Amino acid sequence: MVTSVPRLVIAAPSSGSGKTTVATGLMAAFAERGLSVSPHKVGPDYIDPGYHALATGRAGRNLDAYLCGPELIAPLFAHGARGCDLAVVEGVMGLYDGAAGQGELASTAQVAKVLRAPVVLVVDASSQSRSVAALVHGFASWDPEVRVGGVILNKVGSDRHEEMLREALDASGVPVLGALRRAPQVDTPSRHLGLVPVAERRADAVDAVRAMAAQVRRGCDLDALSALARGAGELSGAAWDPAGAVASAPSVSRAEDGPGDRASAGAGSPGNGRLRSPRIAVAGGAAFTFSYAEHAELLTAAGAEVVVFDPLRDEQLPDGTDGLVIGGGFPEMYAPELSANEPLRKAVAEAAVAGAPVAAECAGLLYLSRELDGRPMCGVLDATARMDERLTLGYRDAVAVSDSVLAVAGTRMRGHEFHRTVVEPGAGESPAWGVRAPRPRVEGFVRHGVHASYLHTHWASAPGVARRFVERCLTS
Repeated sequence: MVTSVPRLVIAAPSSGSGKTTVATGLMAAFAERGLSVSPHKVGPDYIDPGYHALATGRAGRNLDAYLCGPELIAPLFAHGARGCDLAVVEGVMGLYDGAAGQGELASTAQVAKVLRAPVVLVVDASSQSRSVAALVHGFASWDPEVRVGGVILNKVGSDRHEEMLREALDASGVPVLGALRRAPQVDTPSRHLGLVPVAERRADAVDAVRAMAAQVRRGCDLDALSALARGAGELSGAAWDPAGAVASAPSVSRAEDGPGDRASAGAGSPGNGRLRSPRIAVAGGAAFTFSYAEHAELLTAAGAEVVVFDPLRDEQLPDGTDGLVIGGGFPEMYAPELSANEPLRKAVAEAAVAGAPVAAECAGLLYLSRELDGRPMCGVLDATARMDERLTLGYRDAVAVSDSVLAVAGTRMRGHEFHRTVVEPGAGESPAWGVRAPRPRVEGFVRHGVHASYLHTHWASAPGVARRFVERCLTS
């Protein structure tokens, strides 16, 4: 299979240069032209893809070479971009920044090379003029395999400022494809973990995306950007397929575990001799916005029926719930409302006590704790959670310490931590993971059917996790 979807990677010299504004504005502007635009984000970020989805009407998808491995970047891209007219990939941090101490791994530059995609460099020009040429020259020449095909100047102060910037860049060999004026109306509010997610400010987010699109239309040469995107190289190889990934995944079970060891089609498929699809309830709504689109696709491919519920509004779990997935988000911002929904807290606790499989990451860990900032939560875990000033952030190499509904002890996965909260104790009698950095430790909780941890993982890297979880939902 050959993938030839036109594509651009939107990068910058550093964070804060305006990548999200430009990338989201481009997605929306091209979508307004009637194009089907595939949105992507380099790295583990959950929030930017929400704005991308709003701009395009398609699921925002992550391309993370650390969590999934460089070999999955092109297949995952091809899966998300299938049938699209154009793809826009927003980078992470600075163009050449990646996993600490790992060279180019997980950097925007690495993803651009894997995708054979031209890079558009977004430069914050607010405090420079002629120096912009040296900056762009350095980034364009640092790695000959990275093709910087154009520059978009952001936060330009005036017509005269733009003229000076363009004159300086004339000799750089890198064309200026846009110049955007300072525009506070396109700013999106931030807090302790970055932008406020779309789900928490839907109407305002719609207005912000429209403003981004208008700014990009006014300041960028969309025809030139489209032509640059069409110059991306062809990608060979099959697109990632959730059904194929589940069927061919290496086992994450022991033979004595029974059905979880079978590398087969979905657990609820007729090929297994089972007629029932387990119903898996996935937490959503404003408090639980962190999820990768591939997780639901893998659960469905493994034979599950995926149903979303909102812990802020729903007082009961969906009828017939066999298992729960409670991902990341901002429960600390909604602790009063989550605590006030006592009927649902009791329903979650009763499901866990009854042995229903529960997979909880970060926000889900907090929700399952006894209390969060002094407010009662579900009480599934004998632990308390609170906000903290210190930011915990970084990629993690992890190994499963205990057998769980996700994997057997010894299973290795990569994950990511991103939070300003503390859970005490940090691990139960049966911890979920052992991690090496930033210091060797165990963390998380495995108890009966519950697996709860701070670690965010990407199941596309280990689709057997989804298969095992679905099978446990059938046998619990």
